[in-house]
Amino acid sequence: MKEKIRLWLGHPLLRDYRLLAGLWLAIGVLAALMKMHSHNNFLIFRGTFWHAWQGLSLYAEYPQDHFDVNHYGPLFTLIIAPFAVVPEWTGLLLWCVALALMLYVAVRRSLLSDRQQVFVLWFCAHELLTALYMQQFNVAIAAIVLAAFFLIEREREGTAAFLIVVGTLVKLYGVVGLAFFFFSRHKARFVLWLVLWGAVLFAAPMLLWGPDYVVGQYAEWASCLMEKNDQNLFATHQNISLLGLVRKLSGSAAYSDLWLILPGLLLFALPYLRLGQYRHMAFRQTLLASVLMFVVLFSTGSESSSYIIAMVGVVVWYTCVPWQRTPCDVALLVFVFVLTSLSPSDLFPAVVRRELVQPYALKALPVVLVWLKLCHEMLTRDYAKTPAAQ
Repeated sequence: MKEKIRLWLGHPLLRDYRLLAGLWLAIGVLAALMKMHSHNNFLIFRGTFWHAWQGLSLYAEYPQDHFDVNHYGPLFTLIIAPFAVVPEWTGLLLWCVALALMLYVAVRRSLLSDRQQVFVLWFCAHELLTALYMQQFNVAIAAIVLAAFFLIEREREGTAAFLIVVGTLVKLYGVVGLAFFFFSRHKARFVLWLVLWGAVLFAAPMLLWGPDYVVGQYAEWASCLMEKNDQNLFATHQNISLLGLVRKLSGSAAYSDLWLILPGLLLFALPYLRLGQYRHMAFRQTLLASVLMFVVLFSTGSESSSYIIAMVGVVVWYTCVPWQRTPCDVALLVFVFVLTSLSPSDLFPAVVRRELVQPYALKALPVVLVWLKLCHEMLTRDYAKTPAAQ
């Protein structure tokens, strides 16, 4: 039976990129069709362009148009513009398809091996549907972080800096791309590009909306994010992270998240001390995987749709190392797929989802375990390829 499964998984059709491109395109279309009559997040995003056009606040409530408020930076008004000026249903369809294709292209243009690329595209397909179902920018963040890493590997710091600044000025998550700074062969040039793109993209919305309006909106954005952080602590569909997992299991609001964030940052940073491992691509890819998981696990703003970012990281962690994965690693991978990816869907028992997974942020648990194991490996293992591994 085991051999039959292996042969089936190795079928050439499953490695056909035309099939995979069609699958990801179909997921984008399916997500848009499923949400054609209920797409509150896209209405918020679309509204940012028209509110900026009218000189209105980007962060006020507009209950006549949608519930909740915008939490993306002023630069987002330019990104969403092509999808806001067309009819609503057309914009929704194009938005979902564009997000799906953006991550697909980032995977295909990366330096991941064919095996890794195929694994990412199949393993993350269901999580992609979950993210697109919410029309969130998280899919683009996954693409930005992945692309920034491999652009730095290709010594294209200018383009990497552009993507990092875009991700930061839209959703802050993009700032984690700076974690790859130490792998750059042209650090001074990288810093100069960051400063240049930071200035250009900060000012870009001013060309349409004017300096006073845009500066005022940046101030409102900062205030909005601080308020949102407080609201997220015990929210059922927010703070699906390591922070939320601990807080919701303990039921306590009496402590600061810094008690978790500071040890997490230390654990994340310690592998940087292993300078001798920098030369191994497997080590650098593992750090990429750590970044993709860390940004989700240590943010109170993480929600179910954020896990497209972490899921890409899980696959990179599993596939990049030069040693044979153990049954424990395989079990962790299966655990991630079942609890993290399937739990928001109808494929998962509804009562378990309602009574356990959602109230206690258990979607984060498998990724937490993977990230902790990853940190242990980065601190103890040698990432040099052995003759057998080659």
